[in-house]
Amino acid sequence: MSAAHATADLGIVTVDTGFHRPNFDAAYLLIENGRAAFVDCGTQHSIPALLGALDAHGLTPAQVDWLILTHVHLDHAGGAGALMRRLPNARLAVHPRGAPHMIDPSRLVAGATAVYGEAEMARSYGEILPVPAERVVVAGDGYTVDLAGRPLLCVDTPGHARHHLCVWDQRSRAWFTGDTFGLSYREFDSARGAFALPTSSPVQFEPEPLKQSIRTMLARDPAAMYLTHYGRVEDVQRLGAELIEQIDAMVRIARAAAQAGGEDLHARLSAALADYFLARAREHGSPLDEAQVREALAVDVELNAQGLEVWLARAG
Repeated sequence: MSAAHATADLGIVTVDTGFHRPNFDAAYLLIENGRAAFVDCGTQHSIPALLGALDAHGLTPAQVDWLILTHVHLDHAGGAGALMRRLPNARLAVHPRGAPHMIDPSRLVAGATAVYGEAEMARSYGEILPVPAERVVVAGDGYTVDLAGRPLLCVDTPGHARHHLCVWDQRSRAWFTGDTFGLSYREFDSARGAFALPTSSPVQFEPEPLKQSIRTMLARDPAAMYLTHYGRVEDVQRLGAELIEQIDAMVRIARAAAQAGGEDLHARLSAALADYFLARAREHGSPLDEAQVREALAVDVELNAQGLEVWLARAG
């Protein structure tokens, strides 16, 4: 797949940010009447792909009016400060809880560095730069970004993170979902269509708000969802129902792992999640074999286990 794929009639371009592996992390370029907006941006290392997508569609950085962030996790927003320096006319729209971290990213940097170390931070994310406060627009629930007359509605969608918003594009009848509508990698596609699984964040996973956020999006009867991980998916009512089933299953798995006792909760939880998602992928008819499924989902199983552990400690 090329780095940028366009749904031309809708003015939507999927840009592979190059983070982690191909077809893993997307940003979106929206084009309307000669003006443009990005939804999410990947890391500092993603900037050449984003600027390349502009150039491929006959646009300059000066024609970009907006960078909209679904949330401030670094695979979505790590490159925001550096990108904004290349977009002279753009404003950055972000959830009220995320705005302070874009203006002063020091806590984001410190937290991520504590987890990954300085060398890995530089390799995976690059430099995380601040965005001038005067260029940041706080996009509360119901805020509408105007892209050359094309309304982009920002809706508060907690569950993956408390600073998460999703963007409703009436023209395409689609949502830009960040991580709220889960993960759906194209190599899992089968005759049934897309396969999706939920993603918990290491610190703010909340199962009931996440399920409600999914229902909120489905209530608009969308034609498609544009996921950061990865790309456009359809058959969204089925996928939404399956995501809600899996969120409930993840909660059951976490509670069972905690009740089993013993020292290594993380190992038990990771193993149980990997087995569960493998079974779901097989049920879906995924073309991948067991080893390929486990490898493709290894990072996400690890993050989901971390998120569930934090949730267990908080939920009691």
